[in-house]
Amino acid sequence: MSKGPQRIRGTQDIWGEEADRFQAVVAAFERVRRLYAFSRIEIPVFEATEVFARSIGETTDIVSKEMYSFPDRGGDSLTLRPEFTAGICRAYLSEGWQQHAPLKLATHGPVFRYERPQKGRFRQFHQLDAEIIGSDAPAADVELLVLADQLLHELGIQDGVTLNLNTLGDAATREAWRAALVEHFEAHRADLSEDSLNRLEKNPLRILDSKDPRDRPAADSAPVIDAFLTAEAADFFAAVTAGLDAAGVAWTRNGSLVRGLDYYRHTAFEFITDRLGAQGTVLAGGRYDGLIESLGGPPTPAVGWAAGIERLAMMIAAPEPARPQAALVPLGEAAEAAATGLAAGLRRAGIACDMAFKGNMKRRLAKADAAGVRFAIILGDDELAAGEAAVKDLRSGEQFRVALADLAGALVAR
Repeated sequence: MSKGPQRIRGTQDIWGEEADRFQAVVAAFERVRRLYAFSRIEIPVFEATEVFARSIGETTDIVSKEMYSFPDRGGDSLTLRPEFTAGICRAYLSEGWQQHAPLKLATHGPVFRYERPQKGRFRQFHQLDAEIIGSDAPAADVELLVLADQLLHELGIQDGVTLNLNTLGDAATREAWRAALVEHFEAHRADLSEDSLNRLEKNPLRILDSKDPRDRPAADSAPVIDAFLTAEAADFFAAVTAGLDAAGVAWTRNGSLVRGLDYYRHTAFEFITDRLGAQGTVLAGGRYDGLIESLGGPPTPAVGWAAGIERLAMMIAAPEPARPQAALVPLGEAAEAAATGLAAGLRRAGIACDMAFKGNMKRRLAKADAAGVRFAIILGDDELAAGEAAVKDLRSGEQFRVALADLAGALVAR
């Protein structure tokens, strides 16, 4: 085996069944986003570093530890995207898309985070992303959640996946709740982990979802948001849950599901599974009404979600591999030249075909059979002289001759 250049740690070379699974996830997403009338967009793989620093938050682990940032030749700091939302919001502002609001947008592709590689987690990985920008209606949150639920059903992985839902309230709710949390956690300082003590200054909501056992008693006894919800925030959440009920989407309230950054509002959600070990979240999102304003734009309501393609691909049944319908078996130089033209004609007629170049006829037929091909098209000097091909149906064993001009029609008819 070659000892040439090696794959970079935390990246993947995807081939075979793994590539088929990956493609099946993307194809299902494309089908469903069309059903919901979401427009497909493409955005750059890198942005100015400040786009992510301002949107994801300077104090988060993603910005402080995980971003791939580098100076370009002009001295500007650029960053490979660690997620899609910030770049989509930047495009919404810089491309003048506000005039089309509300916008329903969908995309997928690679994202980059410098973190410790583990099962289902890579430094270059891939996400699906769906966003609605410019709508403050609870119906937008519902539509995204129903879309996500339908995607899981399309992939056949809905069993054992639970939608966890919470409200983070509006700005007034969040401010009052944050103050109560700070007071509560200050009273329990002696019991908190070092990470949570740091979060207490900058991001007290994050203590609620701490995985450190030392933090759990204080987190579990913390004030719940419901006591601080304004009437408007309570009505918004009630409209979201009523919409999910009307659409037949099951959900579970999870009061400790939070988002640390201040621009998050109202709905927060995660689709959780126990089928991937420790990495239980397969799709997550929420409403981020304050984000576009933090990027320097006007106040703009928005809601969205992202899902890891690799994680979804690990959960689906292995798709049937794509098999060519026909394999051409040319015998001799003249037949090989003719077979090239025949193959092009069959493909233009919508018939997937392959060419079996090497080995004797028996070996070539065995290879075609092993690949799951239905028809072997045998072409030798005798067939060429008669203007025909010998076709063998590898399922039934039947063999027949067809005029070369009629070949595509004969295969389609069968």
